[in-house]
Amino acid sequence: MCPRSRRGDEAAMSTAGEGTLRPWKPDPGQADGGRPPPPGPALPLTLSVLAWLGTGTTMAGLNKWIFAAHGFRYPLLLSSLHMLSGVAVGYPLGWARGARSPRPRARIYLLSLTFCTSVALGNLGLSYVQLDVAQAVATTTPLVTLVLGVLGGRRPHPLQCWAMGPVCAGAACSIAGGLRFSQPGCGFLLAATVLRALKSIQQSVLLQEDHLDALSLLGLTSLPSFVLLFGAAVALELGPSWQGVLRPDAALWGCVLLSCLGSVLYNLATSCLLSLTSALTLHLLGSLTVVGNLLLSRVLAPAGAAAAPAPQVGV
Repeated sequence: MCPRSRRGDEAAMSTAGEGTLRPWKPDPGQADGGRPPPPGPALPLTLSVLAWLGTGTTMAGLNKWIFAAHGFRYPLLLSSLHMLSGVAVGYPLGWARGARSPRPRARIYLLSLTFCTSVALGNLGLSYVQLDVAQAVATTTPLVTLVLGVLGGRRPHPLQCWAMGPVCAGAACSIAGGLRFSQPGCGFLLAATVLRALKSIQQSVLLQEDHLDALSLLGLTSLPSFVLLFGAAVALELGPSWQGVLRPDAALWGCVLLSCLGSVLYNLATSCLLSLTSALTLHLLGSLTVVGNLLLSRVLAPAGAAAAPAPQVGV
């Protein structure tokens, strides 16, 4: 399990020289009485990045396959099953470890509400556009995270600011191509992107300031998120069509099970990465997954439904 980190963000972007600022954190001299903190663990950070990239790309492809190939028309139900898997894993392991951290309930519930709303808007947007367009719109997430962080009084690292140049250029090209597909769909996805950026900042606060570990955060946020998402799924998706959900399809439910497992691993990797870095760095790294998801979309999309040139150039 990812170790809890009390240091600031970005061991990879900070140097050992005295007086260097760590991104989104105060000067080490101010925080630790003039002594710079010890260098962070490189191996956990590397493993967290690899796990996050791998599980994120795999889960996105699985979800699109479930919707496109199997005709599963219940994205909110699928998301609620993801959260139920988090409850099934997080709570038993939390009790077995015997860890009892303070629970900032208000922040946890607010995080769950932000997450559920972003999921609902993201799924609504995916009903209008292809996966490659959705990932192209998601390239704006680092920029939105930077703006929200600055508005919240956080100071980004200079390297993160420099990285915004190519990210913004790619996002502009990506969205320009996506708007030719569906303006309502891109609008829903942009709203989901803002909430996704806010969710990452909220997670970072819980992990770094409230000192929750990844497993505790998974269990505490999964239960209220499951309640909200399952309630929405029953009201909006399952009411008129229970029979479509209960059909016996071993291949479909095998994919759903794999998607749930991928969701648990992805959420744990996300929390580990946020505890070691920052919300902004998380989404900058997320730009690397766009290429993988574009390739998956080319495989999963019907023949002739190739991605537009502008989103590919933007990526």
